[in-house]
Amino acid sequence: MFSKEESAQLRKEFWTSFGKSFPRKWLLYNTKIKGFAFKFQADRKKASVCLDFEHPEEIANELLYDQLISLKKILETEYLPEVIYNDNFELDNRKIIRRIYIPFEKKFSIHNKNTWRDCYEFFVDTMTEFELFFYEYEDFIKQAI
Repeated sequence: MFSKEESAQLRKEFWTSFGKSFPRKWLLYNTKIKGFAFKFQADRKKASVCLDFEHPEEIANELLYDQLISLKKILETEYLPEVIYNDNFELDNRKIIRRIYIPFEKKFSIHNKNTWRDCYEFFVDTMTEFELFFYEYEDFIKQAI
């Protein structure tokens, strides 16, 4: 068991180490679409690469999500076969959002440094594919709003 301070230090070290090991400018929040962002997620039990829909206007979230649903077959067959679409994803803070994500399937804990390297490689490979997909279909996605 880790204290709050030890846990916070490990989380900081995890993300710092990732940034140093794979220095690259990721797309993440720079999609030019409000409330539409790519994210890396890691905690004590799991990790994933996500696309979150958190526009302040619910209708915009719905339109964007529907636009991505129309591209689901392409995303699955050409980029990320294990992608999961969830229109009712609950965040830790109990907020419900729409999320498209790819879970890291191997054993992982942000508290276990032995699991970090595989997770980093998963992050790089998966986010690269997600970004390629976005850049290819960006104009089509933006038509939704």
